[in-house]
Amino acid sequence: MKKVFVSGCYDILHGGHIEFFNQAKALGDYLIVCFDGDASLELHKHKKSSLPEAHKIRLLQSLSMVDEVVVGDYLKELGLDFKEHFLRIKPDVLAVTGDDKYTSEKIALCQEIGAQYVVLPKTLNFEKISTTEIINYIKAPAEIALRVDFAGGWLDVPKFSRDNAYIVNCTITPTVSLNKWDYEMGGGLGGSAAYAVLTGKNSIESELDLGVGWQDPAVILETGLCVWKSGLKPELDFKVRPDFLTGKMALLWTGNNHTTYKNVDIARDFNLIQHASLVAREAVNPLNFDYNKLCEAVKMSYRVQIGEGMLPLPCAGEIAKKYGGGGHGGYALYLFANQDERDKFLEQENTLAIEPYIKKY
Repeated sequence: MKKVFVSGCYDILHGGHIEFFNQAKALGDYLIVCFDGDASLELHKHKKSSLPEAHKIRLLQSLSMVDEVVVGDYLKELGLDFKEHFLRIKPDVLAVTGDDKYTSEKIALCQEIGAQYVVLPKTLNFEKISTTEIINYIKAPAEIALRVDFAGGWLDVPKFSRDNAYIVNCTITPTVSLNKWDYEMGGGLGGSAAYAVLTGKNSIESELDLGVGWQDPAVILETGLCVWKSGLKPELDFKVRPDFLTGKMALLWTGNNHTTYKNVDIARDFNLIQHASLVAREAVNPLNFDYNKLCEAVKMSYRVQIGEGMLPLPCAGEIAKKYGGGGHGGYALYLFANQDERDKFLEQENTLAIEPYIKKY
């Protein structure tokens, strides 16, 4: 009988584990699965188990391809908490995944008993997920707000960051969830960042990996009317309640979605973007709110957008308007003097009322 041995955390079983166990079992006749015990998790990975050991044993024993389950409780060597079981059982094969961190130690252990060291590829026909990602998915909020940006767009992209410059934005309702999304996709309202948050991903890393900025996940996670310092990573300058915007904001769907990362390197007036950010920051200072000054900052931002080749937006009795996010499509933000003026705007097709949002604790 050819024995195959595998070892890992297996803190929360998922499809990747099942596929790995099936591949390992195919290497022999008898599969032994060792999972990291509570003491090993705490000592070597500085984490608490998601399930009591007895429950893990029962779950693993219930799998048809698993013949034996043992608990890794050898604490003297990092990455080898299964060592005593391995030397006792003397399996023919030790199977590991391609991202194993203790290759040399495990090969040496195999050589002690003449076992074969086999690396199995991580091959799945569905999206891969880790235990950490599962936990983050569970902890992720059920719904979240999107955002509108007033001034300073692009100054959150690390390569465009400037001293004495800011990004001013605000979260909005309706909120969204994985099953309820009342907006068009590709709207320039931070939808990709919101989706990352809802699915438990690191939303800031996700946005930066796309080559865009961090403002969307930063404000979506913070909520409220926020002023951020331009820089390599989010740094909140100050945050205020956005109640003064109630009844004054609406969106117009332009008919085409946009993809921010495709517009990153278009030539644009960064000096005017910076100036608009300073005006917007002054306008929302809690000691002296000035809605008209905020509208002036939005107008400056719109001038930058027209300068980089965006089509002019229709006039509709607004004080100010601009494309959302990277523009060139998506939603346009319209700001009005009062709710009556906004209500007239909402009589048109492809419009949507939005309100400022701040999380209640």
